[in-house]
Amino acid sequence: MALKNDLLLRALKQQDTERTPVWAMRQAGRYLPEYREVRKQAGDFMSLAKNPEMVCEVTLQPLRRFPLDGVIIFSDILTIPDAMGLGLYFVTGEGPKFKNPISSERDVDNLPKIDVNSDLQYVMDGIALTSKTLDNAVPLLGFCGSPWTLLTYMVEGGSSKTFAKAKAFLLNHSQAAHKLLQKLTDASIDYLNAQIESGANAVQVFDSWGGALSPELYQVFSLDYMKQIVAGVKSKNPETPVILFSKGVEYNLSIMADSGADCLGVDWTTDLSLARKLTSGKVALQGNLDPCVLYADDEVIESEVRKVLNSFGQGNGHVFNLGHGMHPGMQPEKLAVMVNAVRKYSKR
Repeated sequence: MALKNDLLLRALKQQDTERTPVWAMRQAGRYLPEYREVRKQAGDFMSLAKNPEMVCEVTLQPLRRFPLDGVIIFSDILTIPDAMGLGLYFVTGEGPKFKNPISSERDVDNLPKIDVNSDLQYVMDGIALTSKTLDNAVPLLGFCGSPWTLLTYMVEGGSSKTFAKAKAFLLNHSQAAHKLLQKLTDASIDYLNAQIESGANAVQVFDSWGGALSPELYQVFSLDYMKQIVAGVKSKNPETPVILFSKGVEYNLSIMADSGADCLGVDWTTDLSLARKLTSGKVALQGNLDPCVLYADDEVIESEVRKVLNSFGQGNGHVFNLGHGMHPGMQPEKLAVMVNAVRKYSKR
């Protein structure tokens, strides 16, 4: 059955759209009081993420409030390392941590090969239930973390400001690093294909920490593996759009445009007009309002939305989004102002 609203999928394939589609990264999350309610019932983050009914509920909460053109499944990028036995847990105010971080080649060798359809069945169940409940209203997005981004958490044992341990691991143990990245890549390909089979209409790879690497290291340790993921998804699901989002990599957008991905996410530090030049029409572009604009007055938000639309300019292949995720302290009403402004000012 066809989607009632397929604007997002058309934009990802650079086809004609009657206006610019819009969704927001982390649109299901802590800024919504109804999400906090469900989270409280679940007890902790992973209990929520492993409960398909709750996952479905929080994924669809933003759609009840805002006329969005897509929803992204509620999950976490660290599900694969967790399934590999690293012991994921969350500390309030500090984010994700691992009980068993990676520090040697032996640790990498000892990682089990996971079966995404059993070890991560809860994600597929959440997607299947959400897809059924959505009843083709809008596209459902699946996602994974990039291998490099996952490596940073696995080696650092949590989030980091400097990525000192992760970079030292790349430089001092490059063979082990490549082995780990390959294991994560193989698992990610299976994971995204299983998500598509379960009902995801498009998928995104979140390379949150791509910008922490120099251009050369980025290509070798991040982009080369993401290209494999794109190829692995496309070989099984050639029609399903794939979005790559690397944060802080303006200098790499031109080589990313040859990755085989349908769309590149662009953070707020790069003008979309420059991103269009760098990517020469090879890919759609997604973004890229600075999330902090949502702390501003309504008329400022409207004006900044117009600037982003004007920066992309005429033509197809733009998906409006934030340049990164929603912040927990944001007012839901402000996202409504953004979504309505996109709908109003992007009409063709």
